[in-house]
Parts: sequence; structure tokens; C-alpha cells
Amino acid sequence: MYRLHDNLASGNAYKVRLILSQLGIPFERIAYDTDRGETRTVEFLKKNPNGKIPVLELTPSRFLAESNAILCYLAEDTHFLPADRLQRAQTMQWLFFEQYSHEPNIATVRYWITHKVEMTEYRRVALPIKREDGVAALNVMEQHLADREWFVGTAYSIADMALYAYTHVAHEGGFDLSPFPAIQNWLNRVAAEPNHVQITDDKIGRVR
Repeated sequence: MYRLHDNLASGNAYKVRLILSQLGIPFERIAYDTDRGETRTVEFLKKNPNGKIPVLELTPSRFLAESNAILCYLAEDTHFLPADRLQRAQTMQWLFFEQYSHEPNIATVRYWITHKVEMTEYRRVALPIKREDGVAALNVMEQHLADREWFVGTAYSIADMALYAYTHVAHEGGFDLSPFPAIQNWLNRVAAEPNHVQITDDKIGRVR
């Protein structure tokens, strides 16, 4: 059985819980308090030297980090990863967009607010820039979804999972989604997919 080294509030970890649930794959969830540095211990760093969750433990000696890499691994040979060569590349395009243009802004601001981190001088200066860049990322998504239901092709895929994770909780970082009707409709479609779970659902997976 897979073990997921996890934090319930993390959108990146949520992506993995979501796909595991939607594929019906049983797993054990091992929770870490990232605010207390539990992913910076010697033992955890053996699993992921970068000191971050999520980490999917494939076997007791094999670990896979980085949420979107885990999505690709789990989606292989499933309907969540297109078989068409171009559509697979487009899926990767959106996974890269999520990590480079979306997550560093929307997720970071949400983290600062919900975890009540100290607003250092750097963060005070960076906050309005990250808000602006976060809205820019949402605008890219809105334009793309204006005439389509899903991010790649005509079916729900890991591109949607990756972008859904932090978009659906963007309001927790002070991002207003009301100007983005296409995104709101897409969020509803994702939430209606079979075996969907909420980010706050701590009942999935065996908890250790």
C-alpha cells in the first residue's frame, strides 16, 4: 500500500489525495506539521532532501516527491493522462504553468494568510506583486476556459486536478473569483467528478 507523507492544508498534497481517491487506490496518510518543522528532520530528509510534502512512498525504500510528478506517475495508463502525444504535452504545459505562474503567487499568499506568518519587509513588498501575478494567472485560465470545459482536450485530466487544488481555495488568500465566471463553472465541474474529495477531508486514507 502506498504511504502519502502529507499535510491536510497543503494544496500540493491535496492533489495526490484527490487522484488516489478518484482512482480508488487505498493509501496510508502520514501527517506532518510543517509549521513546526516536521519535514526538516533528518528522518524526513532521507525521504525528500528538499524537505517538503507531499512525498509518495512507493515502497519502504522508494520515494517520489513533487506533486505534479506524483500526478503523472499515478495517472500513467489511466484516463486522467491523455494518450495523444500533443495532448500529453499540453497537459505538461499546464502542470508547468501551475508551478511557475499560479502556485508561487496564489498558494504563497494563501499560506502567508492562513498560517499567519510574520509579515517581514520582504513579504510586505512582495504581497501586492504576488496578488497582481496571481490575478494574471487567473486571467490566463479564464481566457482558456471561455470556450471549453476542461484544460486539455474534452476530458477531465491531471491538468485540471493540478490547477484546481489552489484555485478553489484562492479566496483564502484574498483572491476574488467573482470576475472569473468560466473558472467558477469549471470549479463546479471538477467538484462534480466521481469520487471527488474536499481538501479538508481527513477521512480518506488510513491515518497514521
